[in-house]
Amino acid sequence: MRSLLFLSHRIPYPPDKGDKIRSFHILQNLSEKFDIHLGCFYDDQNDSRHISRLRELCSSVYCLPLGQIKKIRGCLSALTTGKSLSEGCYRDPRMRRWVNETLCRYDIKDAFVFCSSMAPYLFKHRRRLRIILDLVDVDSEKWRAYAQSAGWPLNKIYCMEQRRLFDLERRAARHCDRVLFVSRAEANVFERLAPECSDHVECLINGVDLRRFDPAQEWNNPFSAESIPIVFTGAMGYKPNADAVVWFAREVFPAVRVAHPKAEFWIVGSNPAPRVGRLARTPGIKVVGKVADVRPYLSNASCIVAPLQIARGVQNKVLEAMAMAKAIVLTPQALEGLHATPGEELLVAANASEFVDHVCAVISCAHGEMLQRGRKRVELDHDWSVNLSLLDGLFANESPLEGGMPHTRRGSPVRNGTSL
Repeated sequence: MRSLLFLSHRIPYPPDKGDKIRSFHILQNLSEKFDIHLGCFYDDQNDSRHISRLRELCSSVYCLPLGQIKKIRGCLSALTTGKSLSEGCYRDPRMRRWVNETLCRYDIKDAFVFCSSMAPYLFKHRRRLRIILDLVDVDSEKWRAYAQSAGWPLNKIYCMEQRRLFDLERRAARHCDRVLFVSRAEANVFERLAPECSDHVECLINGVDLRRFDPAQEWNNPFSAESIPIVFTGAMGYKPNADAVVWFAREVFPAVRVAHPKAEFWIVGSNPAPRVGRLARTPGIKVVGKVADVRPYLSNASCIVAPLQIARGVQNKVLEAMAMAKAIVLTPQALEGLHATPGEELLVAANASEFVDHVCAVISCAHGEMLQRGRKRVELDHDWSVNLSLLDGLFANESPLEGGMPHTRRGSPVRNGTSL
């Protein structure tokens, strides 16, 4: 088989959070067609035990620890050199040496890069490689949103990061043959901001593991018999998730609790920020932390919520809830990138009052017909095996340096060999 260099800013296993879900499924798909040489970082010591699993998929694996001290040093270096904080975090001479030595040792003509912060490792190798860059979303726009809601001096730091990160995203896109986004909405944002890159933008829509998240499976109930559980899942050290649950706990849950005294708000996800942990002092709010499997919580929930105020791309937590045939109430921001129909396949709430109404209606079983419609929507739009077929076209011709990249219809998912 041909060899491929795969670079990722975070170890693509286990697939238990947003970016790792996407990177793992892409890696698994490409491993069926290529001898993969994987370079990545891990920032959770527990993840180091999964390196052996990646060696089953890859010909070689180079995985470096990314501790807090290394992150801080990288950020300080970035501040003084004009680079983005993200690039500073993942700038490492050991990784650069490994990339250079791997490209010298093996006959590699193809590279897949996950996240803009890993792209600089290949800038000097541009002429010898076909490079597919997965930006997933326009991450710099998240920092713009942070700046708009933050006070001084954080708003200044966030504005600086937005500018520097977008400069990196733009440069990275110019150095690659194709740049991928998770949705047409994200692709449109990038094409508007970097029109010179629009001719090689593609959409690789996120999938969900339909067999793993199967509503027909039965799970032990983690809730008490009398509980009416309202569930949020997600990495709780991530600012948008923390903001979301704090807002819901303060602005929505009290009114729901008045209407349904046995309602409980369960926050399920790793590394709860201190302000999230403090919510557990409120009657009816449970902060669970990391769990081995979110499916028992999803399967037995009365309602799933995704009250995100800042969201980019496609929310895996929403796809997983829909795949489990659960009613979900979400903000317009969390809906972006999905083709689901509000009111038929999920419920959208633009403010706290609408959230209260929708959650109470779900608890009262007013939307039972919605459950299977949501499942059918993810079966139609978010089947990994179908959506990843885009990669077959991108890596179709064996000699990327002769004749250039094959052209595909930009932003068009492919289903059963036919553009939709």
